[in-house]
Amino acid sequence: METLEAVKWLKERNLYDLSSKAALSLRKVFTPCLAVKDEKVLIVGDMGYENRNVAAVLSGAYYLAAEHLKLDAKLILQDAKSRGDISDEDVVKSLSELKSGNIIILNMSDKLGNIQELGKSFRRWVAKKNHRFVSAMSLGDLATSNIELIMQAIDVNYKPLQVHHEEIRQRLERAKEIHITTPAGTDFYYDKTGIKAIAADGNYTMPGRGGNLPAGEVYSPPNGKKIGGKVVIDGSSRTHEHTILIKKPIELTIENGNITEIKGNEEAKQLENALKWAASVAKNPGNVRRICELGIGLNPRAQIIGAMIVDDKTLGTAHIGIGSNYWFGGSIYAIIHLDQVFKNPSIYLDGELLKI
Repeated sequence: METLEAVKWLKERNLYDLSSKAALSLRKVFTPCLAVKDEKVLIVGDMGYENRNVAAVLSGAYYLAAEHLKLDAKLILQDAKSRGDISDEDVVKSLSELKSGNIIILNMSDKLGNIQELGKSFRRWVAKKNHRFVSAMSLGDLATSNIELIMQAIDVNYKPLQVHHEEIRQRLERAKEIHITTPAGTDFYYDKTGIKAIAADGNYTMPGRGGNLPAGEVYSPPNGKKIGGKVVIDGSSRTHEHTILIKKPIELTIENGNITEIKGNEEAKQLENALKWAASVAKNPGNVRRICELGIGLNPRAQIIGAMIVDDKTLGTAHIGIGSNYWFGGSIYAIIHLDQVFKNPSIYLDGELLKI
């Protein structure tokens, strides 16, 4: 459904006022994050699930913020999509009609869906068309009432946040060996010799680029399989279906870059089942247990809430990714990318404690 119908839908479900309130914070996103001038702004969200309409509310909020700034904005809400689903026809049509060099904002309960003739990869299509984008995916685990927790993490002072990210990014990029310990028992080595580090700092002002909002992490793929030790996940865990808030920690044993053992209670079983599912349907089943990322959370207004888009940005956490990393500079192709967040890390870069 397009703009008028989508706004009507929000009003009929008593969500419009939530969008209107959230829009106040989003007005300041368009300049530091997207350098908006007179571009068209296409906002695509979905209707979510019963009492879990965060994607719809956030999309409505972006539309109202853009309208207040007198931008040329369009809002589309589609049915919620999961892996393997196809994007609604009006979404694909609106994307295909968008001329080069404009802005796209995505907020999804799970996935955008297959964009059909536009290609298999939304990011590659964006780069080809010189669009800029921001996205918040996998919001469907959150109750609608938790929209304020996402808005809090988006509502940051971006200039100092970006300066801090660049400082940490440079230090991480120079590092060869990373050693991480935590009070919960993590003792983990990660080789990133010669590999670039990336800052997800909310600066998506360059044509063909984009990333997450909330912003707030520096991350890097590894250098091959020189990864080993133990990681105790005590924050949150992403499976192929949900983000799980951890009650009983998950203990991962890692050898030569692969997860060789998973210990714990129900949370560990859910992660194990996710990896078994991935191996059963993957073209490259040997890659689904690979450690593909190390990330450091830097957003001072984020907290672990059970939505990975926020959890892995939280200051005072770090996370590892399991599975694919080819789309941010790595060499691993897998059907999954599952972030696992752990708290209170002490991070040593070539033996020196990283002060954050």
